[in-house]
Amino acid sequence: MLAESNFYSVAKSEVESTEAGFTKLKAILDVNAEHNIFKGHFPSVPVVPGVCMMQIIKEILEAQLGQETRLKTAANMKFLTVINPLENSSVQLELIYNDALVVNASLFNEGVVYFKFKGQFTH
Repeated sequence: MLAESNFYSVAKSEVESTEAGFTKLKAILDVNAEHNIFKGHFPSVPVVPGVCMMQIIKEILEAQLGQETRLKTAANMKFLTVINPLENSSVQLELIYNDALVVNASLFNEGVVYFKFKGQFTH
């Protein structure tokens, strides 16, 4: 898991229920620019790999649920802007899900959206 390997940490999080029966989680994540992943991706200009962005969504969902999940469907995945942890070490996460684990999530900061995801997980 990326959190366990010190790739990122959760600096702050809050959870609320919406009127439509969804749960909304907002978090501020700190990305570790010194992590070994960036030695290969890429040494002079580190970029958070897209697969790591998706793994962060999965790990935050699992931490919220208190159980492991598996990706069932990825209806939409958009990698819009690279995250360079030397320039943007703090990233915001918004994750909205329902009881069927239909998820809408994004990673962003200061008006810049890095990643958007719509899909479904299973237990």
